[in-house]
Amino acid sequence: MASLADRIDALLPQTQCERCGYHGCRPYAEAIAAGEAPINRCPPGGAAGIARLAALLERPTLPLDPSCGVEQPRRLARIIEADCIGCTKCIQVCPVDAIVGAAKLMHTVIADDCTGCELCVPACPVDCIALEPMPAAQLDQAHADAAREHFRRREARLARERAAHEAELAARRAEVVATAQAADNPVLAALQRARAKRPGAAP
Repeated sequence: MASLADRIDALLPQTQCERCGYHGCRPYAEAIAAGEAPINRCPPGGAAGIARLAALLERPTLPLDPSCGVEQPRRLARIIEADCIGCTKCIQVCPVDAIVGAAKLMHTVIADDCTGCELCVPACPVDCIALEPMPAAQLDQAHADAAREHFRRREARLARERAAHEAELAARRAEVVATAQAADNPVLAALQRARAKRPGAAP
């Protein structure tokens, strides 16, 4: 059976734009379910989205909180490729991995995956991202569900990368400590030199 947070999340547009003040639609849904956030902080969902949330939760409707932005038609990002310098800043902030490219190479937006979050616009240092009307066909539930899954996969990948980075840092710290201890202990120093001479040992 779906939890209350699941049912709330299903009503959100899955733009992952963070205008509500939370890191994506799911954290906002969880905050609403816990009674920690009001239902009127989602500009992409607009008045219709607030009405759906109010009906689900049996609460009165509220006007959109102006501190979160204004309701407006959803828009797609498009990179003006001739002006792109390949800095990857837009790739780094896209919450659904809808931008592809590599450092110092031209980037492009996978239009069908773009949620219209607009997070890439302020990230671009050369102002080469244009916003265009989102096709009505892209505002359906199937695209919202796909965006939710893309966001989940990206969050999982970033978590794995952070864990690997932290493990690498921990190993380096342990190596530094061991080296320092060996320098103060002739026996440990001799053992460390012996290990270094073994075939395949790092120089």
